[in-house]
Amino acid sequence: QVQLTESGGGLVQAGGSLRLSCAASERSFSSYGMGWFRQAPGKEREFVAGITRSGVGSYYDDSVKGRFTISRDNAKKMISLKMNSLKPEDTAIYYCAADPAQGPPLKVAVNPWEYHYWGQGTRVIVSS
Repeated sequence: QVQLTESGGGLVQAGGSLRLSCAASERSFSSYGMGWFRQAPGKEREFVAGITRSGVGSYYDDSVKGRFTISRDNAKKMISLKMNSLKPEDTAIYYCAADPAQGPPLKVAVNPWEYHYWGQGTRVIVSS
């Protein structure tokens, strides 16, 4: 059982930046692909960014490409999401998730059902 804890959310003005972090409890953290999802009020949870087990590969939704950067530190059992040039439409609860599948090393899961473990979420509000 992997426990994930997000932090770093908050209120920021449009154009500003935030860094989200996710700490994992699992000793075999490096065996999990990791991802960030978000859910805005009244909308479904959507994929934001994912990173491979080694951290070599990453993948982004088009809506955040060029603005957000996902990274991981397997020694510290953490991933981060650096968010720049934030827009009001980025307002959502952001969730960290772990994918236990042992597939191709450069494959990033993008569907919620591929992730078995989820954090409680951290709220990001971007004001215009």
